[in-house]
Amino acid sequence: MSITDFFTGDYSSTPTNVPAVVLGLLLAFLSGHLIAWVYMMTHSGLSYSRTFVNSLVVIPIVVSLVMMVLSNNLVTAFGLMAVFAIVRFRNILRDTLDTTYILAVIVVGMACGTMKFATAVLGCVLIAAVMFYLRATSFGTRHRYDYILNLQWTRSQSELVELRQLLRRHALKIITASERAHEPHGLYLSYRVLLRDPGRVEDLLTELRAMNGISVVNSLPAQDESEI
Repeated sequence: MSITDFFTGDYSSTPTNVPAVVLGLLLAFLSGHLIAWVYMMTHSGLSYSRTFVNSLVVIPIVVSLVMMVLSNNLVTAFGLMAVFAIVRFRNILRDTLDTTYILAVIVVGMACGTMKFATAVLGCVLIAAVMFYLRATSFGTRHRYDYILNLQWTRSQSELVELRQLLRRHALKIITASERAHEPHGLYLSYRVLLRDPGRVEDLLTELRAMNGISVVNSLPAQDESEI
């Protein structure tokens, strides 16, 4: 069998249109990418997971491959349901991306078993490339601030303008996380800051400690909002 025969189509009852397979899988990848970006930009709360975002990119590709393998074959469809049932009830997968990997290998195996060799190879190569891409780029990781600053302000609230001006000189973005009054000690303030130059955080802390009205200052490096 020559390489030309391989890309002509699969050895099944219905030959595969290889350009259509490539187009369908790439379209599924782009669609998943768009949905993942929307999720990243609109998600709020504490349940954000980078692996879930990655799964949103990979799952459309896998599902597209499932549909190509089935090709209106009712017997194959029932076989797929049986295999999924075995995996679902005998294993508990805690990571969404792990589930995606399981689904991917099942579909590729079914493609090989139904003699859709070109579909299996093209789908497997693209899924592997996407997984490497997600790993290399850390896609789905959000980094919205560098440090958490906690300080005690002993002057009046009307004089907080001076403090904010100092923070703006060093930070691109400032978020007030909490502001609590505690008499007679003044205000306990907590800020999340995205610095212009993260390497100069000590300069910011030095200026804060030298400012009149600040009695206590401490900082904590912020972690990326993701589950590794």
